[in-house]
Amino acid sequence: MTTELATTTLNESDLLRLGQLAIDAGAEIMRVYEGEFDVQIKGDQSPLTKADLASHAVIAEGLVQDFGHISVVSEEDADSHDAPEGKRGSFFLVDPLDGTKEFINRRPDFTVNIALIENQRPTYGIIYAPVRKALYIGDVAAGLAYRIEAENLARLTLADFTPLKVRSAPPSLAAVCSLSHNSPETEAYLDLYGVTERVAIGSSLKFCLVAEGQADLYPRLGPTMEWDTAAGDAILTAAGGKVLSRDGTPLIYAKPRFFNPEFFAQGDVAFKVPN
Repeated sequence: MTTELATTTLNESDLLRLGQLAIDAGAEIMRVYEGEFDVQIKGDQSPLTKADLASHAVIAEGLVQDFGHISVVSEEDADSHDAPEGKRGSFFLVDPLDGTKEFINRRPDFTVNIALIENQRPTYGIIYAPVRKALYIGDVAAGLAYRIEAENLARLTLADFTPLKVRSAPPSLAAVCSLSHNSPETEAYLDLYGVTERVAIGSSLKFCLVAEGQADLYPRLGPTMEWDTAAGDAILTAAGGKVLSRDGTPLIYAKPRFFNPEFFAQGDVAFKVPN
């Protein structure tokens, strides 16, 4: 397997276009969020709402229009999930609504996730939290990550964004944990670091909290899908952090069925192997 980095370079205009695309998808999500909606259960037992589908439609159309030479894999397009072994080059990996359970329960922590995968690693990541109006962008090759609170990027440049950097490890570490998937194993792992503060939040915002220096660790000792993690992985890596597999190597993508094993997202802390 190979993990070389970018072969595709996205310029500032490209990144802002992707950011606006995530914002536009978020606006569609909010139209549903503010009204009444039904919940379906997919074959994998995960929930689905018309907000997931509306967001997917906006992103899929925008990516084809502006980046048509790059293929797209989206959680909500089952046909795109075929033959991941053939997607070892560049492709967009999209979760149109990450944190559907948060959305259904009217909690504010759901996001729109767009990542570019190249040679099995995310090289660019976009996360937008529609309720918070917070947009995150990560450029791994440049080692730059950003945040802004905005609903429209017209007339803005990346200079208007706040740069993000993981914080130096403090004497007492803080960890961000899942609202829905915490476990005794996770708590035992955090005890290895002597973590004294735990922040519970949903969706890919956990990566963002580490990237902007509000926490130091985010371990996930249960399964996830690649579209859940790719954008956050890129943003955290661009901010100076890392997302590691159990063996201490970077988490790779374009795996069979786009399925992730456990992973460990970290800021400025040394990796410790779980028991």
